[in-house]
Amino acid sequence: MAILFDGTAGLWRAVLGIGLYHGLNPGMGWPLAVSAALMERRESALWSAMGALGFGHLISMLGVLLPFAAMSLLVQWQYEIQLAAAALLVTLGLYLFVRNRHPRVLARIPPHRLALWSFVIALAHGAGLMLVPIFLGLCAPETLDAGHQAAAQLMTRNIAAALLVALAHTLTMIVASGAIAFAVYRYLGLKFLTQAWFDLERVWAASLVIVGLLGLWAAQTHSLA
Repeated sequence: MAILFDGTAGLWRAVLGIGLYHGLNPGMGWPLAVSAALMERRESALWSAMGALGFGHLISMLGVLLPFAAMSLLVQWQYEIQLAAAALLVTLGLYLFVRNRHPRVLARIPPHRLALWSFVIALAHGAGLMLVPIFLGLCAPETLDAGHQAAAQLMTRNIAAALLVALAHTLTMIVASGAIAFAVYRYLGLKFLTQAWFDLERVWAASLVIVGLLGLWAAQTHSLA
């Protein structure tokens, strides 16, 4: 997996790969889209639900990435910011691994508010944090030529990078989750869900730890370069 983080192209592959992983994970909401289509007995309800889920996921990604876009202006603290982000990701992964339960606030969100549900679930599960080490790699000082650009230009470039990362990730997630939701709705049916459903919570927690450790490794590599 470390190969994914090798160079700018590798970082973008990681962004898309994590989007694919999030899309295939039923915990990110595609079963709710299937449920909406089955209850309303029309295929368009599935795509409307996927749109709401995608919008909520995108806003959640931006809510996490944009503050780091601002912090990455502090070029002299780049190494410390990368270490803190990676450590936070590892800590969240370990926490979710030990405390394997959904936050209570999710039970208070009505089923029809899919965008809000998607936003909260992505925040609660650290989906956006998983992108932070990769995003910081794309905003590395050596690629930004920080010594020759004004702070406003750096901010513009970092925000644009955050938008691109969030959009690329969310589009990949929606394509993957939409494809599997459509297959379940049109061809596989509810029987597939009852037979193929399995708990991905611990796998998700482990993936947070792994990405966080890779972020620590990347920060240390850059500091020694």
